[in-house]
Amino acid sequence: MAANYATVSDIIAIGKNLTAEEQTSAETLIQTASSKIRIIARKYGIDIDKNISDTTTGDDLSVAVKNAVVQSVIRAIDSLLSTSSAVSQNSETNGAYNISMTYLNAGQSLYFLNNELKDLGIIRQRYGAIDL
Repeated sequence: MAANYATVSDIIAIGKNLTAEEQTSAETLIQTASSKIRIIARKYGIDIDKNISDTTTGDDLSVAVKNAVVQSVIRAIDSLLSTSSAVSQNSETNGAYNISMTYLNAGQSLYFLNNELKDLGIIRQRYGAIDL
């Protein structure tokens, strides 16, 4: 089993207070997030563990990967709380009544933002052209 990129103490260190139940959930989510980020990187042909072991940029990448894992775990824990808002955007119309809602973290509890994956060098902007 591969190593985790973060610990529960990393989450607590950035100021997120966790109950004992949330700490247990966080341990499992950290393991899942670490595996998931490896899988995503592998899909794009990148070996995160190899890049972290690089002597020049490895330390910085290690901190960035830890941050991405911690942030994804915090988002997942916040979405599991009963006090967290399920709706991130809401609009209503009165004539012929219309309602539109955007749900926060609907259907998936653990995810990485595109800008986090771009910062890690996993997702890159591509460009190209096709000659007809």
